Amino acid sequence: MIGRLTGVLLEKQAPDLVVDVHGVGYEVQVSMNTYFGLPAVGQQVLLHTHFVVREDAQQLFGFATLEERTLFRTLVKVTGVGPKMALAILSGMSAADFVRCVRGGDVTTLTRLPGVGKKTAERLVVEMKDRLAKWESADSASQGPAPVRGGDGAALEEAESALVALGFKPPEAARMVSSAHREAGSDTVTSELLIRAALKSTMK
Repeated sequence: MIGRLTGVLLEKQAPDLVVDVHGVGYEVQVSMNTYFGLPAVGQQVLLHTHFVVREDAQQLFGFATLEERTLFRTLVKVTGVGPKMALAILSGMSAADFVRCVRGGDVTTLTRLPGVGKKTAERLVVEMKDRLAKWESADSASQGPAPVRGGDGAALEEAESALVALGFKPPEAARMVSSAHREAGSDTVTSELLIRAALKSTMK
């Protein structure tokens, strides 16, 4: 079991990272909440991790806080929720917002997350409510997004790829990013800004 990584951030293209730990490059998938708080490439990073071993793949998931990792581990115990969906849920809303949805039985908001239909949302509310009875979570502070070089086109492409990786269909991802770009009201945008705005639009 790999429970934590501390090393140099070599690559980041949402939601995938490569972290160099003493010469070994670990490929890690992270939630968007964790991604938005990452340092620049070349800087030191610490991630709390969850290692998944399957017959056809080995996957490492990383989180900025222990609270987020705990919620991820709780989510994957729900019937029909795998690591990819759990990561998408934690990318679409903060841990605190998810807990509020579960406690309030807000099925409608949960169905706006990629891959979460009505039945899955209802199952999340039922199965998670007791497990989150004593949950206490505070949103961790995140750093501002680093500018993406290469113009708006590069930022748009990276944002679309990130949304597709999270489970949105390509046409939907393109529409969400295009809408976020129009509303940005800035000559210079970042992929992080576009992803954040696109995900926020699903909560409206």
